[in-house]
Amino acid sequence: MAEHDFSPDASGSFKEAVCIDAMRIYDSCSDKDCLEDIRVLFPKSQQELVNCATNVRIRDVEVLTVYLDLQPVPFNKGFYSVDMTFFFDVSLDLFRAPASGPIAVHGISIFSKKVILYGSEGNVKMFSSDGSADEIDSTDCKVLPKATVQVAQPIALSARICDGSPCGCESCCRIPECICSRYGGEFETGACPRTVYATIGLFIIVQIVRNVQMLIPAYDFCIPEKECEASSDNPCELFRRIEFPTDEFFPPKAGDCGCSDRC
Repeated sequence: MAEHDFSPDASGSFKEAVCIDAMRIYDSCSDKDCLEDIRVLFPKSQQELVNCATNVRIRDVEVLTVYLDLQPVPFNKGFYSVDMTFFFDVSLDLFRAPASGPIAVHGISIFSKKVILYGSEGNVKMFSSDGSADEIDSTDCKVLPKATVQVAQPIALSARICDGSPCGCESCCRIPECICSRYGGEFETGACPRTVYATIGLFIIVQIVRNVQMLIPAYDFCIPEKECEASSDNPCELFRRIEFPTDEFFPPKAGDCGCSDRC
């Protein structure tokens, strides 16, 4: 490809057009899901605490990880199904009696979702200089695009306890060993005397990207304008550089933070 050169003018137009290797987004979608009554699983030690609880309160929810699987859609060239499995860390307070204090426990909830997006086609193999000379690349001839998912901080809406038979969404997904080891053992996935179900608000953006070469306008090199400051080991000197937290002592009014508009 011939290199294009453009001279800058008074209007501030770009200097030249350069070819870069980048990940181009071919298709994307956003979604807002209310995951109602999905089961919270616990290891054996914490499940015993759940069996003795009379009430539960949800505190927080965090996304541990998301497993993605990308497969071509049959008879629909260029389209791919993206299977996502979300693993949530659910923080709860258990109550054994109305006047007793809460017992903090952590469990996991699992949610699966599938979307279909366009990812175009490609019939090339990619090799790079950082590959090993003693290994043969077994990559398939048809290079698949890459699926990504962005997840906002989930919203912990509610939680409840059920006795005996299941009364919510049961998960049949295998829990990875790395998650089990984080919680100290295998999870109780079968029938239990008491089970906890949580309702979670979820916001996601799913994308399919491909590695392509694109011609883009270039304005100039990214030359840093700020000088590096030498760090100091004196804690008081570091403390003096921190601005006084005025907002912590004088919280904004409803009109200042836009709260009245949301209400």
